[in-house]
Amino acid sequence: MTAVADQDDQDDRSDRSQPRERVSLRSRITLLAALCVGGAVALVSLGAYFTVYRGLYQQVDDSLNERATALLRNTQAITSTRAEIPRVFLELTDIKFDVVDGNGQSALGMTVEHPRVGPEELKVAQGLTPISIRTEASTDTRILARPYPFLDNTALVLAQPLDTTKSTLSKLAVVLIVIGGSGIIVAALAGTAVARGGLLPVQRLTAATERVTRTGDLRPIPVSGDDELSRLTDSFNTMLGAVAESQERQRRLVADAGHELRTPLTSLRTNLELMLASEAPGAPALAPQDKADIQVDLRAQLDELTQLIGDLVELAREDAAPTVREHVELVEVVDAALDRARRRAGEVTFEVRLEPWHLIGHAASLERAVLNLLDNAVKFSPPGGVVRVELRDAGDGYAFVQVADAGPGISDSDLPHVFDRFYRSEEARTLPGSGLGLAIVKQAAERHGGSVFASRSADGGALMAMRLPGAAG
Repeated sequence: MTAVADQDDQDDRSDRSQPRERVSLRSRITLLAALCVGGAVALVSLGAYFTVYRGLYQQVDDSLNERATALLRNTQAITSTRAEIPRVFLELTDIKFDVVDGNGQSALGMTVEHPRVGPEELKVAQGLTPISIRTEASTDTRILARPYPFLDNTALVLAQPLDTTKSTLSKLAVVLIVIGGSGIIVAALAGTAVARGGLLPVQRLTAATERVTRTGDLRPIPVSGDDELSRLTDSFNTMLGAVAESQERQRRLVADAGHELRTPLTSLRTNLELMLASEAPGAPALAPQDKADIQVDLRAQLDELTQLIGDLVELAREDAAPTVREHVELVEVVDAALDRARRRAGEVTFEVRLEPWHLIGHAASLERAVLNLLDNAVKFSPPGGVVRVELRDAGDGYAFVQVADAGPGISDSDLPHVFDRFYRSEEARTLPGSGLGLAIVKQAAERHGGSVFASRSADGGALMAMRLPGAAG
């Protein structure tokens, strides 16, 4: 059993390893069009054939009935050895006829080509059945039997050949087959033409994806029309634009980060080289105060570099857009940020006023944004200053998270740029920071469908606000 199972596993693996033939979408559309038209033509042809079939046979039956009625109404008769029959019988040329009794014997004394009599005709002659009509398969004739009123227990039997009817049906079948086959061919050709024309946007889209993969070129694809494939191309162009924008943000981030890192790294390198040079044999020693100042500078530069790297990591994480979204109580987020800010606020105090607000988002990202607003306010607040924190419903499906300080405020020229990456005003360049904290706030707000604002507070300092969607309560 184990050997058999191993052999089956090997066969399965060999089947999976063999490349499967792929049928193109154009071929599938062509085949589908041909099958649909073929099915429709087949149904119509069958319906037409059986309609004509029944119509032709009904005509034969009606013709036989009319002739039988005409014969039975004709009272002019001729005398034969056993029965008197109408003279019009002799005018029948294409129809076989006979008058038979209940035993199947002919009641006509003349020599004629009698139709073949079966049990149905005998029942009519015996008075058991008022009329019978059937097809004699062996002779391809349609046979009608009706009671013959001029003799007891006899029946008039008429038989008409079906050669003409069968010939008509055969010709009709040939015509339907030819027309059906032609329709299928035309449908296949039309399906191919439609598929070729309709799939041009898909081909352009495929070529564009291959071009992007091969060259990294994110130029949009030309769009023509307004059908579903054109909208697909529009969506692909939108995706290309988003990828291009993301790449541009990454390039700007790397360029700006390189520029900002250059200053603390250069300062660190200079101070380290100075200390190493002073410790070289024969070199003049640094004074204790100078050495202490260099060490203080080194610590400050390391702190600045550490904060800059942390802000860059956080900004890159915001660029990646959090994938986990959950129900967030904004009051809890602000409280958590306040707890962290108070630990490093020193003599600065917080005046807090919060209203309930909830939204769907990423709690850690929002907490980081609020903390950056609080840290920024603390940094510019004077000793013993008050930072006012407010969360209130704006009444339009949005809420404001406002942080106001009593610091020097923001100049009119700096207001439009305070949320830009690495932007620092003249006053802020003397203070620690990287210029990325407020950029992280802006990015977090926009990720949640909100926006940011900056203005002056009532105390003359800065007022920073986030506008976030959600619901009260």
